[in-house]
Amino acid sequence: MSLPSSRRRWLQQAASVPVLGVTPTLGLAQTMSQSQPLPPAPPGDRSALVRLGNPLRFPHDHGAHPDTRTEWWYLTGSLQGRASASSLAQTYGFQITFFRSRVDVAAHSASRFATRQLVFAHAAVTDLQRGELLHDQRIARAGWGLAEAAEGDTHLTLRDWQLHRTGDVQRSTYRSRIPARAFQLDLNFTQTQPVLLQGQAGFSRKGPEPRQASHYYSHPHLAVDGSLRLHGQTLNVQGSAWLDHEWSESIMHPEAVGWDWIGMNLQDGRALTAFRLRRQDGSTLWSGGSLRTPGQPARIFTFPEVRFTPGRTWQSPASGARYPVEWTVDTPAGRFQVRARLDAQELDSRGSTGSIYWEGLSELRDAQGAVVGGGYLEMTGYASALAL
Repeated sequence: MSLPSSRRRWLQQAASVPVLGVTPTLGLAQTMSQSQPLPPAPPGDRSALVRLGNPLRFPHDHGAHPDTRTEWWYLTGSLQGRASASSLAQTYGFQITFFRSRVDVAAHSASRFATRQLVFAHAAVTDLQRGELLHDQRIARAGWGLAEAAEGDTHLTLRDWQLHRTGDVQRSTYRSRIPARAFQLDLNFTQTQPVLLQGQAGFSRKGPEPRQASHYYSHPHLAVDGSLRLHGQTLNVQGSAWLDHEWSESIMHPEAVGWDWIGMNLQDGRALTAFRLRRQDGSTLWSGGSLRTPGQPARIFTFPEVRFTPGRTWQSPASGARYPVEWTVDTPAGRFQVRARLDAQELDSRGSTGSIYWEGLSELRDAQGAVVGGGYLEMTGYASALAL
């Protein structure tokens, strides 16, 4: 989920053209209901925007942080639906991601047409029954009634694609409507567990230098209901989801080419996060994650406590990239196995972020091979190195 250097050059050129857009915890999170934002960083000093000790405040930090370079709201999960009362339940994976990106080339422009923020989005549905992945993407300049990533709370709009949060911060409800070309998602998400602050109270290291970090929290075990329209049928669906919200000024170390990440809802109510930043030779540059049991403090994993060991691979016929679709993930809380439920879940997002990556519905097994949960696996930087 990044902007490669080629894409940044495109953005620099686009910034001067008046075109409006193209479609191509430590412990349990202590949420703060204060709505006032933190004091602004000193002029020109962006290092204070993401740093250890900045408390996350909700609902303010559910909203956008436009002074930072990169931000995303990332929803993944599984849905079960029936075409009719007599038909068997079918399982689908889904992904909805909204991105916001600061465009620095226009920082000193006085023109009201200058591009200062971009909003772009991805959406995908994994149809296990047909063995296919359906994907769509959009990008537009912020403003003009077309695209918005609002401050103060989650209100994201990209034409008719939407993600909004309402309700008390202890019981958030999200609504997303995605009328994509090959499918339509109309889903409600209800918080069932406290927000999970990743890393050190929401400050998540992503590399050996402190500046390589993000502010990062998760909503695991979101209850989902709504509808999915696919192949001419509208299905009433329900399921379980995971939401990540992350913002950063600088997240990628120069040696990092990409990352491997899992967000897994376990059947017993636990929530597992694990990730690593990866070098070109496949070695781990940095790693982290967490495991939280309901009613208990989260166990935060720090580098080098997490180890990803690749297993079976799948090669994409489209990009030629080879992805490990089975992993062994060792953590301080135990060993887990991750297996893709469909190999072919590569997304070509060159029409928005400029990257190709693998992201898909996967199952989680314990060290003995028993299925204990499920969620999403994401792998970036295999088709080409990321620049974020």
